[in-house]
Amino acid sequence: MGRAKTIARRTFLVGSVAIAGGVAFGVYQARKTPANPLKPGPGAATLNPFVLINQDGVTIIAPRAEMGQGVQTTLAALVAEELDVAWQDITVLHGPPAQAYYNGALISAALPYPDYDLTGFQRGVADNLAVMGKILGLQVTGGSTSMRDGFEKQRRAGASAREALKQAAADRLGINPGDLRTENGRVIAPDGTALTYHELAEDAALLDVPKVELRPVSTWKYVGKSMPRLDMVGKVTGTAQFGIDTVAEGMVFATLRMNPRLGAGMVRFDASAAERMAGVIKVIDLGGGIAVVARNTWLAFQAAEAVKIDWQDAPYPPENAALMEAIAAAFEQKPDSTLRDDGDVDTVVDGTEITAEYRAPWLTHATMEPMNATAHFTGDALEIWAGNQAPIVVQQKTAKICGLDQDQVTVHTPFMGGGFGRRGESDFATYAAQIAKEMPGTPVKVTWTREEDMRHDFYRPAAMARFRGVVKDGEALVLEGRIAAPSTTRQAALRISGMVPPGKDKGLVEGAFDQPYGIPNFRISGHIADLSVPIGYWRSVGYSYNGFFFDSFIDEMAHAAGRDPLEFRLQLIAREHGPSAGCLRAVAEMCEWTGQTAGNVGRGVGFTYSFGTPVAQVVEVVDEAGEIRIRKVWIACDVGTALDPRNIAAQMMGGAIFGLSAAAGEEISFAGGEVQQWNYPDYDLLRMHNAPEVAVRVLETNPHLGGVGEPGTPPAMPALANALFDLTGMRARSLPLSKSFPLKL
Repeated sequence: MGRAKTIARRTFLVGSVAIAGGVAFGVYQARKTPANPLKPGPGAATLNPFVLINQDGVTIIAPRAEMGQGVQTTLAALVAEELDVAWQDITVLHGPPAQAYYNGALISAALPYPDYDLTGFQRGVADNLAVMGKILGLQVTGGSTSMRDGFEKQRRAGASAREALKQAAADRLGINPGDLRTENGRVIAPDGTALTYHELAEDAALLDVPKVELRPVSTWKYVGKSMPRLDMVGKVTGTAQFGIDTVAEGMVFATLRMNPRLGAGMVRFDASAAERMAGVIKVIDLGGGIAVVARNTWLAFQAAEAVKIDWQDAPYPPENAALMEAIAAAFEQKPDSTLRDDGDVDTVVDGTEITAEYRAPWLTHATMEPMNATAHFTGDALEIWAGNQAPIVVQQKTAKICGLDQDQVTVHTPFMGGGFGRRGESDFATYAAQIAKEMPGTPVKVTWTREEDMRHDFYRPAAMARFRGVVKDGEALVLEGRIAAPSTTRQAALRISGMVPPGKDKGLVEGAFDQPYGIPNFRISGHIADLSVPIGYWRSVGYSYNGFFFDSFIDEMAHAAGRDPLEFRLQLIAREHGPSAGCLRAVAEMCEWTGQTAGNVGRGVGFTYSFGTPVAQVVEVVDEAGEIRIRKVWIACDVGTALDPRNIAAQMMGGAIFGLSAAAGEEISFAGGEVQQWNYPDYDLLRMHNAPEVAVRVLETNPHLGGVGEPGTPPAMPALANALFDLTGMRARSLPLSKSFPLKL
């Protein structure tokens, strides 16, 4: 009941803020329809910001970046479904930086309540808050929000274009539009007369946007099906264009070398040896490091290493142990947030009490395509090619560097060889703009070495958690968790937008406070550690470490209670959220869970509700002559409506492999203020030869559409740790697990 009172009060406060905020920002701005940024050429027409038609067919704008997650295929399918165009006749492009492509779902997800437990009123508040994404021009790919944001928006774009085309045909034929139908890019009259969309597009573009009804689910032919990936042919044939493939006439090549003590500057540098190398064009002072411009990228790499540089010291404790001590010290400070406080955890409860402390290290994104950008500054304009997750931010920041207005900067967003949150930053683009400004009239491609990339990331922060629980008669009676870490939300938001969001830091405790467990006395609090190590959004953000902390402790409570760990979870979750319980039942059925394993086999279950989607996983490990191999993973997720089942399964597989890699072997550590890991040999990921077999079941009982890009990652980590406990009887409470077990990596 205490929680009900708390939420009721918060509901009122947030509702009041939303209303006041709407007034403050202006109803006019909130209701204003963003301008269409598309500029059609001769013989082409745009019917709205998402549909362009010319004689080659239909081009659909998918305003979210394609970094391997298949987002552009599904967003295009939503438009094509309503527009009624043949799949082979469409082309998909990423949109230019524009307010029209705002992401409202990103703001909606910020409410400080458990998503699974949102009331109808709270969901209404969240929907209204989405308008803030428009006002702020929040064109961002992230937070597993692409489908939640685009599900209705993209379909309405397709439907309104379809009806405009029908109206244009009706005007031309002199009949009622209600007598017309569409089929595969044509409007067809009752007498069989067929007009192509291309024939009608220019007339349709002059019409007011009609009000439309969306097609019923029973008529869908694309959505809900596993569609051919639009990016796949290019990627398997090597013809797809990533940022690093950018070529421009007269291009020169550059790289940079920044202070390895992150955030510090240079004392001095001597570039004379580099400047004597044939083909080296210029060495540029970037403040915190240098850039070398040369006739090719390899030469630029070699010349950058030849520059002698004296660096300033790091602005944070230089050794890893001291950094973890600083995080531990945050427990002594008043909590920033207590977003869950059910019952009374301070009351003495009779039963078996257990406590545990967990640790997770810093992590890098390690994208396969290293950071790069190509920039061409002409004095009064800048054109930039960079795989990015936030094109408006790139446009704004590079314009400022070059002294231009925002509309003087053209941003191209090609495919990305991995993002995972890293390309939501803009440093790779701003460095390119800074270097291009020194080379006016010459396109410059800036490529980071793998080592420079890995040692200058915005890292997933290290974190710690301390848990206490009480169990009695097989039941969980008390769970109290305290989490300490630097605040990703505050640091990243300040860097990207120049302001710190008000209120408590939800990201610090997500994955713990918002889990659907019916425990009568349940409190989670977050403590912010003030450290200046650069940190940023890493796939699943706070869920990535809290999923490990929280679910590992649930497993410990299950064993302390003498219960089967899967049944223990199921009993607690079934009290709170049916779809989450369904995932646990499904994964148990998939792996034929009995709670018993052979002597050389271990199985562990993990569960995390994140980004609107509950995911349960079982990981199986096997001892093979003293080495432990991750053999198989079973995954059950409930996304509400499966827009593309095969792509969802692929995302769950990729997310689980990402999480297993992090749990098994990944760690960023510091010595002398510098990151110690340089490349994949000392930052090892799961690869084809040691990746487990993965089975996925996609459920659709969740009443709300959930995300899929990140939810597969968090439960993989505790599931692996719990499997290793099942195999060895040893509980590891610190990642990476390869430090405690002989994992085959």
